[in-house]
Amino acid sequence: MTTETTENREPARQKMVERVRALLRMAEDPAVTDAESQAFTAKAAELMTRHAIAEAEARAQRGEEAESVSRLDFPVSGVGGHGKARVKALAGIAAAFGCQSAVRGNTSANTERTLIIVGTVSALDSLRVLLPSITLQMEASARFTARNHIADLRELRNLDRSALAGERTRFYRSFIRAYGYAVAERIREFRARLQEEPAAGGTGSGSGEESAPTGADLVLRSDVDRVKEDFQRRFPQLKPTRPERTHHRAGARAGYLRGRSAQLGMETAVGGDGAGRLPGGE
Repeated sequence: MTTETTENREPARQKMVERVRALLRMAEDPAVTDAESQAFTAKAAELMTRHAIAEAEARAQRGEEAESVSRLDFPVSGVGGHGKARVKALAGIAAAFGCQSAVRGNTSANTERTLIIVGTVSALDSLRVLLPSITLQMEASARFTARNHIADLRELRNLDRSALAGERTRFYRSFIRAYGYAVAERIREFRARLQEEPAAGGTGSGSGEESAPTGADLVLRSDVDRVKEDFQRRFPQLKPTRPERTHHRAGARAGYLRGRSAQLGMETAVGGDGAGRLPGGE
């Protein structure tokens, strides 16, 4: 019976993955607008999140154990000296999916580092598909916006090449961090709405007494607790993140607006708390 049930579920999951990949291909198309790109990405995130929660609810109804907690090592580029900013942005997005993160090799300006993400198998499956696409869009948006910012400065102020390079670096890093924060914020809001939805096909107790949490609320809360326990077991001596040192007000505002402005198919903006503490953060 278990084998048959698994076989019946696999085609549905494969169909969902194909839809997600199609949405991300459209999101990465240079011909689409920034708003359209974000909308496609958000719809992909919504599909994967809903599918994961539906599967978790179904497992609970069948009396099966909750899905396991695992680990994903995601490479993060250090090109341009912006590696720490990228780690900060992507860790925040991972946290919005209920994951915890640490980083390895976050000490040298231009070298690649590894973002270590601990989460449920479904959450990691989502991030494995979504993070490369989100990174591509984030970098393209940062390059475009930073280029325009520097062009405007050249017209308004007589700055030398060194001053302009420093200005671009500060703008770019703040843009990336704020973009990641805005995307994570919208994801958290979407997941919060899911927590308020009743379990599919669920009914009230009818006793007039306050009922226990059910459905997505119970699934998400349980997952977060299990992920925290597993993360602390894996990284018992993890150092807290150091305070941010680089901040550019215009860059942060532009990045946040880019990450929040589009209609993303989640009926809200993307975002999320719960980012893991990363050693050697900016």
